[in-house]
Amino acid sequence: MISRIIPLFCAVFLPLTAIQAGEYNPILSIGDVVQPWENLPATNGEPHSWKDLKVKKVVVVAFTCNTCPYAVDYQDRIKTLSKKWQNDDRVALIAVNSNLIDEDSLEAMKERAKTEKFTFPYLKDEKQELGKAWGATRTPEFFVIDSDRKVVYMGAMDDNPNAAEATVNYVDKAVEATLAGKQPDVQETVAIGCNIRYKRSRR
Repeated sequence: MISRIIPLFCAVFLPLTAIQAGEYNPILSIGDVVQPWENLPATNGEPHSWKDLKVKKVVVVAFTCNTCPYAVDYQDRIKTLSKKWQNDDRVALIAVNSNLIDEDSLEAMKERAKTEKFTFPYLKDEKQELGKAWGATRTPEFFVIDSDRKVVYMGAMDDNPNAAEATVNYVDKAVEATLAGKQPDVQETVAIGCNIRYKRSRR
């Protein structure tokens, strides 16, 4: 009897799982409304909340860190993207660090932001609640959010971790498409990078 129940359970459970999450994201699907954040500490010394972005038509959120080699390699690409859109009042770019190790502390983040001359908010997800709620698993990992605060794109920034070989910037194209009232041609890709170091919870 048990051998008959297990396949039936799997047949029911697997489609539900697919509905609840994206192709690569374990929590969110394209079109889902994201969980906002409230008073996350930023490297500029001021708390940052989702309400600070209420007038933005598009928000790009990059989960990143100080320590992952992939994240470090993408710093210049993130800065270039920020520079492209910094004079457009409809667009905001936010970086979030969910790692808990000392090298990714808020103080270390402040030093990195100063050294690299970040022109965008760099927030500390101290309780790791935001990263978990958004299903972020890698650094770097990108989300493009529209004016309804729904996910229109998530995954990698572009098509190659090697900047010299990258030809398609998925994030930039998603921003352009969303501002034009269209859906991006590519809506989800695999994020390539280091695992976010989530604190293990007791069962």
